[in-house]
Amino acid sequence: MRETATHSVAPTSGAAPARRTAQRRASAPAAPARAPRPGELADLQRTVGNAAVTRRLQRQAADGVREQARRDAADPAGHGEWGSFREDMARAGFSADVTEVAWQLVLGGIAEQGRLNDEAMARYTERQAQRDHRASNSWYQELVKVVGDYLEIDTPTLALWSGGREVSDYALAKGHTPLEATAFGGVVDRLTLTPDWMLKTPMWNVLSKAFVSRARGPVHIFLRAYDPDSVLIAQEVPQLRVVMALDPAVRLVWHPVYAAADGRLMEVTRGLDLAADAPCSTRDECVRILYDYLRLVHDPANTRSARAHAEMSARLAANGNPQ
Repeated sequence: MRETATHSVAPTSGAAPARRTAQRRASAPAAPARAPRPGELADLQRTVGNAAVTRRLQRQAADGVREQARRDAADPAGHGEWGSFREDMARAGFSADVTEVAWQLVLGGIAEQGRLNDEAMARYTERQAQRDHRASNSWYQELVKVVGDYLEIDTPTLALWSGGREVSDYALAKGHTPLEATAFGGVVDRLTLTPDWMLKTPMWNVLSKAFVSRARGPVHIFLRAYDPDSVLIAQEVPQLRVVMALDPAVRLVWHPVYAAADGRLMEVTRGLDLAADAPCSTRDECVRILYDYLRLVHDPANTRSARAHAEMSARLAANGNPQ
């Protein structure tokens, strides 16, 4: 097991929880012609451990590293979004130290992820085992240690969602905080980072697990589409149940969400009407109400909910259920 010596860093304003670190980001060599400065590797070692330094030096010849990801990790400041990341982090209240270390870990994780993705497909056939292996990226794990406290929420309740990004915006408008609205999640959500989403999705999965682990009260789950193999159902909810076993204040509040023809999101009541708020106490009740509405009330001309209806129909057909 790799030993690490991760330290906290204090942000320059009160927008994020106070943490402190004595480290600065260390850029890896951008090309064989540029040797890393001794101070860079020392800072990297103190931040993410000896194994990270070894991997940084070996990355230029490592198998499974996508070429653009390799270049970005070798020269973090050369990435086109470095300036935007730095500015957004400053506005969110992060110190320069946290910003530089987090950026190095994000790009290092993206460079490492290709190999892990290949291994996951080669070694495992079960979806969750593949997901777990992809999420074992040590750079992303170290990222959580640096920014984990910046995933805390300002609102009383945490929000999870499924069924399109507009559901996240809907949850936020109702006074709940999704991962994308946290101090760090909001910054990363505005970035592209890499055109290969398979290299960055595991980072969001790692952040998500850390996010739900910080639940201290009711967690509101907004469900526009139900997929038992989704990160929400397969990872986030099981993690929440672990938290619930230790903290009785944490409970799950489910919301069946439907998009009307004008795009407005509403919630489905037990009587299959649309309302501003229709919470359920269990997942099964929420899914049943959502499916009943999609089967019995959904207007086929409503393109806003066509995908949710198609997914529901396909899932019922696959399970041998009549529609």
